[in-house]
Amino acid sequence: MRILYIIFINVFFYFQVSGQKTYWQQQISYDIDVDFNHQNHQFNLTEKITYYNNSPDNLNKVFFHLYYNAFQPGSMMDVRSRTIADPDSRVLDRIQKLNKDEIGFQKINSVVDGNNKNLIFNEQGTILEVILDKPLNPGKKLKLTLSCRSQIPLQIRRTGRYNKENVAYSMTQWYPKMCEYDDEGWHSNPYIGREFHGVWGDFDVTINIDSSFVLGGTGIIQNPNEVGYGY
Repeated sequence: MRILYIIFINVFFYFQVSGQKTYWQQQISYDIDVDFNHQNHQFNLTEKITYYNNSPDNLNKVFFHLYYNAFQPGSMMDVRSRTIADPDSRVLDRIQKLNKDEIGFQKINSVVDGNNKNLIFNEQGTILEVILDKPLNPGKKLKLTLSCRSQIPLQIRRTGRYNKENVAYSMTQWYPKMCEYDDEGWHSNPYIGREFHGVWGDFDVTINIDSSFVLGGTGIIQNPNEVGYGY
């Protein structure tokens, strides 16, 4: 009888605590400036973010996805595509065969906080870890500026250059993307072939590219008269 009583009390306590939890989710604003060089299929990027910590936790570091780093020989996605029993027929050993000027990469040059202090960061595969100078407390916001150089890989899956539909560049997951943080913690898993859910946010993007290109994308165009093409 005593054992049953203890179990009942524990179950009742669990539901009492669960019922008092409130829902929250993180929020981010991106301000991205891209200088695109189509001759070497690379672009320089400056990314300013404002990240709102709506969680009840103190955050000592933040994480970003660097998806383009998966398109390199020896990456986790390359090894997996060549070794699993049911590989993606679009990939197989294609990543392993990429030359240096055909691979994808995202190389972080610097990460600066809102006080113009350079932060320590670690880039490992498709994940960027940034060590904060001081904890980001609940209800507070973080400002960071990332400088990055990227190269667009040959078309392997959805992202890349020169696909079968003759699109010059298919730009998916092309910017350093903040990893999600929720009640399970950071979702900073390496990329091996499936994208991850991201932080709810807003985007302000400026793309400087040769005028011979026609850009397509989501969002609201801010300079329709300059763009033309019926806008």
